[in-house]
Amino acid sequence: MPDEVRHGLREALKTVAVALKAVGVPFALAGGYGLWARGGPEPDHDVDFIVAEDDAPRVMERLAEHGLQVVQPPEDWLFKVFIGSGPAQPAMVDVLYRSAGSPVTRRHFEGVDELEVESVAMPVLSATTLMIDKMLAMEEHACNLSAALPAARAVREQVEWDRVRHAVADNPYASAFLYLLDRLRIADQPGARVRGAG
Repeated sequence: MPDEVRHGLREALKTVAVALKAVGVPFALAGGYGLWARGGPEPDHDVDFIVAEDDAPRVMERLAEHGLQVVQPPEDWLFKVFIGSGPAQPAMVDVLYRSAGSPVTRRHFEGVDELEVESVAMPVLSATTLMIDKMLAMEEHACNLSAALPAARAVREQVEWDRVRHAVADNPYASAFLYLLDRLRIADQPGARVRGAG
């Protein structure tokens, strides 16, 4: 990933996190950057945060008031925030309020850890929840095991794998990935809190 893209995504992550903290509703860093904050590889596409579906309209309004470029795409499960201007492509932040087809509720934030990410303290979803979300997103046209494997290996000791197995049991692609993780002796580690988590 080019340095300017990496820098843009990290700046976007911090900018939106600070703005979300000012809104004053529960939120958490999710997706690839959530895994990165817990020791996984850095993604190269966008940043993901989650908010409760009931809070989403207020969050959109407040982020726009904060001077951020907020866009509601046709999809009814997220909105986007674009950070940056000029010749470089703006960095994109997805704020999701539905996950795996179900509304995000405030219960989704139970067990999050307050971590310091790029010098900004912010809530980050648990490694278990992050892996469940990543695996539930697997489908016929989105099943890149070569990208998921390094993330699973990096956070394996933070994951409660029994919870993951139960949550993804109905997804055949996730089940196939779990079989691979079992063969590689990755998914047999006990879950543990990340070092230094609050």
